[in-house]
Amino acid sequence: MMAFKKQLASALAGVALFSAQASMAAETWDMPLAYTATNYHSELAASFAEDVNAKAGDEIKIVTHAGGSLFKGSEIFGAVRRGLAPIGERLVSALGNEDPIFEIDALPFLATSFDESWKLYQASKPAMEKVLKKKRLKLLYAVPWPPQGLYANKPVNDLTDMKGVKFRAYNASTSKLAQMMGAIPTKIETAELSQAFATGVAESMISSGSTGYDRKLWEHVSHWYDVQAWLPKNMVVVNLKAWKKLSPETQQVMLDAAAKAEKAGWAKSRELADWYKEQLAANGMKVDVASPELKDGFKKLGAEMVEDWLKRAGDNGRDAIAAYNKM
Repeated sequence: MMAFKKQLASALAGVALFSAQASMAAETWDMPLAYTATNYHSELAASFAEDVNAKAGDEIKIVTHAGGSLFKGSEIFGAVRRGLAPIGERLVSALGNEDPIFEIDALPFLATSFDESWKLYQASKPAMEKVLKKKRLKLLYAVPWPPQGLYANKPVNDLTDMKGVKFRAYNASTSKLAQMMGAIPTKIETAELSQAFATGVAESMISSGSTGYDRKLWEHVSHWYDVQAWLPKNMVVVNLKAWKKLSPETQQVMLDAAAKAEKAGWAKSRELADWYKEQLAANGMKVDVASPELKDGFKKLGAEMVEDWLKRAGDNGRDAIAAYNKM
């Protein structure tokens, strides 16, 4: 009888130890990313996750999933909003249907340099955070892509050369721009770009040198014009319900890691801007500056698009532009 009691006590102690260890196990936070693992946005997110994991103790462990492997790019924002993933990254301007304020960094020729883009981000951030809070989300950090250029499979001297061209669109602004140029907008996610250009589904787009490098678009596209149309950003957001479950200490760890990632990301984007252009040229793409006629045409369309956007964006948009103009 005594031996049985000892065995029972030992078993119960083992169960208690197992339960204690299980309760101490870190909760896994899956973090979906739309871009390839080697893209600097994905590498930055992985570094952010490592930073949090190293300092958050046993509360959470962030695991990144690059290349749309967990959720496609178009699904990530909704997945985080619904709590299907606690955290994720999305191209801000692709969310124009959610609210016009998200289109602000893709308005052509409003902010065309890194310094201007940073000012626009600071001016629009309060409105973005307000909208995100209503959608049960919290902004952690945002990082820009290099200035956008025009990809085309033929020479483009002015906007008349864009008429009838199948133009890859990834948000409301690029769809509108295509229509204004007389091009044919075609919605295509980043992961589908190579196939789209290879099969003729797309013939042109405005995107950074990074996109062309990641997707080896020199295999299908002949020209890239450095029009510096805008600097779109990716942002990392967290589900508010998941956020509020974290201890104050872990929340601060994530905020500190986010601030570090944002600073590093902006510096990396600056560093890579010229390097991507060099790589496109080195692989056979004709890289050139836009003609004065092409630039003038884009600027006129950009001014029209800003006016149209202000009508839709309401007070949030007007306040953001006013703040930007004062900087």
